[in-house]
Amino acid sequence: MKVKVWGARGSIPAPITPDHLRAQIREVLIDFSRRPHADGNDPEGFMASQPGLGGFGGNTLCVEVSAGPRRIIIDGGSGLRLLGYELMAGPCGKGQGEVHLLMTHFHWDHLIGLPFFIPIFVPGNVIHVYAVQPDLENVFKTLFQKPFFPVPLEKLGAEIVYHTLEPRKAIEIQGFSVVPYQLDHPDPCWGYRIHDRNPDSKEPGKVYSHCVDTECTRVSRTELGEDLPLYQGVDLMLFDAQYTLTETIEKVDWGHAAASLGLDIAIREGIKRVWFVHHDPASNDQKIFSAESQARRYYDSQVKSARRSGITIPTVEWSFACEGETLEL
Repeated sequence: MKVKVWGARGSIPAPITPDHLRAQIREVLIDFSRRPHADGNDPEGFMASQPGLGGFGGNTLCVEVSAGPRRIIIDGGSGLRLLGYELMAGPCGKGQGEVHLLMTHFHWDHLIGLPFFIPIFVPGNVIHVYAVQPDLENVFKTLFQKPFFPVPLEKLGAEIVYHTLEPRKAIEIQGFSVVPYQLDHPDPCWGYRIHDRNPDSKEPGKVYSHCVDTECTRVSRTELGEDLPLYQGVDLMLFDAQYTLTETIEKVDWGHAAASLGLDIAIREGIKRVWFVHHDPASNDQKIFSAESQARRYYDSQVKSARRSGITIPTVEWSFACEGETLEL
């Protein structure tokens, strides 16, 4: 199973400004010029030594989960536009493509890429769209109409097939077992537990959990109740970290969390790896790096505290995800 982040921002796209780009290039050139002469002959090696060079990206959330040719897309943020270009190089470009798109909820930052997803305009393609919310089809009708967009729904080339999912009930999509679980968000929002149950493989299969746009007001196992399985037996969890811990206190009921909340769950439930996304559009790369450092201090303190108490806790690999980043499980 591979997971690729095509958009890691939340709320609204946040492209890098020309002034910011020039300042970043200036800092890199100055640092490069100060290196020993031998390093000056290896620009690629120098770039590889610069963590975070290029930043976290500006597109809103879109995630691709794949295993070989089998593919599921989660959410239609502005990152979906770039994924669409890649899909056009395959069957979608010939009008022979079949796309499976899961929607968590219908806030604008998770829809904004749909009108610019090229495969949806190609006759012969079939776009399967899934959501727990019963108003899925009405959302598309609203999105693809004037004055919001010049091309009405009935003029799209591809066939759109709508699927209403039942909460906490598994459905098989492309050889993946997909189960929606409710997240803590002001408007109904659903995360997904995706288990690769490829019948052609003898391996038990990897599990990916999509837990984005959640304030995580429910933390304990009792509070999570029937949504607890979203966090159990997981190889990789994508988790909402739009805010620092202090900001979550200031922005109650805004529907977003901090990395420390996801780390607490990951440690308790033995989640192997966590990616943090939905970076705030008001946060520049430096602020996100600072939030990542804050989360690192928190995680290290939790590990040290457990050791002092004689408790062994599972190691969690984690990082703040960048647009374009791919993990293979």
